[in-house]
Order: sequence, then structure tokens, then C-alpha cells
Amino acid sequence: MKELFKQIILEKQDWIKRLKLVSREIEIESAANYVFTGLRRAGKSYFLYQIALQKISKNKIQEILMINFEDERLVELTHMDLQLILEAYREMFSVQPMIFLDEIQNVPQWQKFVRRLADEGMRVYITGSNAEMLSHEIASVLGGRFINKEILPLSFSEFLNFQGIAHSDQSKYNNERFAIKKAYELYLRFGAFPELIQLDNKREFLSNVYQKLFYGDLISRYQISNPQILKLLLKKLAESVNNETSVNRIKNLIKSTGISIGNNTLFDYLSYLEFSFMIASISNYYSKFVEKENIKKYYFLDTGILGLFLVNQDSKLLENQVYIELRRRGYQVYFLKRNTEVDFYIPEYQLLIQVSYSLKEKETYDREVKGLEKAMKEFNIDNGMVITYDESDEIKSAHGIIKVIPAWIWLLEKNN
Repeated sequence: MKELFKQIILEKQDWIKRLKLVSREIEIESAANYVFTGLRRAGKSYFLYQIALQKISKNKIQEILMINFEDERLVELTHMDLQLILEAYREMFSVQPMIFLDEIQNVPQWQKFVRRLADEGMRVYITGSNAEMLSHEIASVLGGRFINKEILPLSFSEFLNFQGIAHSDQSKYNNERFAIKKAYELYLRFGAFPELIQLDNKREFLSNVYQKLFYGDLISRYQISNPQILKLLLKKLAESVNNETSVNRIKNLIKSTGISIGNNTLFDYLSYLEFSFMIASISNYYSKFVEKENIKKYYFLDTGILGLFLVNQDSKLLENQVYIELRRRGYQVYFLKRNTEVDFYIPEYQLLIQVSYSLKEKETYDREVKGLEKAMKEFNIDNGMVITYDESDEIKSAHGIIKVIPAWIWLLEKNN
């Protein structure tokens, strides 16, 4: 086993030396250890390589110790074998390594080994796709020695960078906007997995990712005996994006197809979907605790995966995309529904955001604007925002200014 580890360490060092990457816009502390979590294929491993390349730029390739635990040669690895990784490295090199452990959750009882590395003062970066396992382990077994950072699919700025499309603060005014808007159509409909960009058959790639998520991260991991119920649940969640949804409503929708499911099972399945980073949920700001748990809005963490379930539903894709970006920016997000309805409310920054594909229809305009005006008055906020597909405006109301902005512009603005 030790000889195999030596081979893998040297292979990775050589492979990383030959990599040419477009840097992702993700910031980390140089003096901290990290657990990178997130959806499969979102770019966690890519970001590990990006960090490792910084070592190579300083001629410190020997300091890289990287192991991918999805390597088929390590399929029977146990926690008892993990110490051999360090021994193999130290037999080859006399320097302190920077350690990269990719998809570490594939090794049972990995946690104490990783904590010991941190206790010994090593810089450690690990990735994993199981949020349930990683979130509580970070808080307990890892003892506060690691920072948990979620890696989402590419931001729109990164999406443009990966394609070599120029963009700046002035892009909305010059000829760059034509290429940017064309790229945005793809970004909205097919999502932002890094590998997707260079592929012609994007839907086929997304379908393969979905199958791996569904059967690998859900059916197999959680030993679900009736996959049809989970498929149906995902379809109903996709169709309900941009609407609040209660557990009872979901249960009745599934029941209407002739399939019975209990509340406890449904709660479990929703948890599994969130643990696997396929979906996320937000609550009504007005709701009491029990209602917050039972009535939510659900979003997918990539619009490409969501699009597999929808046909000509760009308005749902748009709202879902805005949620992903708000999550990327680290906001605690709610929706408002009581005497007014607003898609997104961020209390910490006093942000009120509606999402509407278009405001050209008077009924839509009145609904979205009046909802914002009521909320602006209630929370004493003097500005609101409507994010559209490609419409701009500035609406002056008795309670302040409502900015109407195209999504492709909003996604490129860092401070809004």
C-alpha cells in the first residue's frame, strides 16, 4: 500500500505541474485549514488544483501531497491505512507537506486522522460531497480547526472568464455586451458546471451528472428502496420553484399520482436532497418556527439540473439563478409572504428583491412593484430591486426608488 501511495503522490505532482487553469474567484485565508463542500462537479477538486498551483509558482512542487479518494486503486482503503500516506511521503521528501484530500468521505472514520494532521500544524484542505457528514463533523470531531466553505458552480463572471469573454464595469455600455448577453442565455439554461462549457451536448452531460447524483449520492448512500418516489419528489420540487411549498402539499401531489408517502419519509427525503447539495430551501421571514420547518421555497443549486425537469420555464430558472447568486454572496435569505409578497429578503443588508422575467404586462408590473412598495414601507427601506431577464428602469415611488436591472448586469456587479 505504501508503494501505491508513493506512486499516486508523484503522479499528482507531475499532473499538477502540467495543468493550465483559469483561476476561480474564491477567496480563502492562507493560514487556515478548509473543508470544501458542495454539489458534485461544481469545481471542488478544480479549486484544490488552483491552490496547489500556487505552490508550483513558488517552486515548491515537493510540498504537494494530494490524494483523490475516488481513485479506483483506493476503493478498499480504511482509516487504518491513512497514516501510510504520510509515511510514504516522508520516505520521499524531507519537507512539511501541504495536504490535499479529495472526496475524503469515501474513507470510513477519516475524521480523527484529519484532525491529527491539523493538530500537528499541517496545512490541510479536504473536499466532500456529503453535507450532513461534513457539517456536524466540522463542529464536533474536527474541533473548530477547519473552516467549512461551500463551492458552488461558476459565477457568471467566472463563466465568462472560462470562455475568454472580456467583461468590465463598462461592458453594459459597449460592444462587449453582445457576447456577454449571448453567453448569459447559455448560463441561464444550462447552468455553470465548469466541465460543461467546452461541451456541445450540454444536456447529455447534465443528465449524466444527475444520474450520478441520483443513484450514487442519494439512492445508494441512503439505501432508498423506492427510487420512483424520489424521482417524483424532485419533479414536483422543480415545478414548484418560485412558489412556497408545504410538506403536506408535496405529499398530496405525490399521492395524486397513486403513490403513498408518509410525512417522516418525506422529511427524510428532503433532508437527503439538501445534504447532497442538489436543493436548498428558504423560509418565510414572517413564519413561526414550526411553519418555517413545514412551509418553504425550494431551489436547485444549479439551473442546468433544474432545467432537466422543466420545459420553457425561464422565469423559474431566473429566480432560481438569483437565489444561487445570493447564496454565493453569503446572504441569509428569506422570502416574504403575509400582507405582501417579495421573492427575497436579506435582513442583514436590508435588501428587498423581486425576480420577474419581464415587467411589460401591467398585471405583472403592478404585482411586483406593489409588493416591494409595501415591504419598503413596513421595513422602512428606501430602495428595492426587480431583477429581470433584460429590462432596465428606475421606478420612483412614495417609499423610495425601485431599481429594475437585467440579471446579466446584476450578476456582474459585486456590491448590490
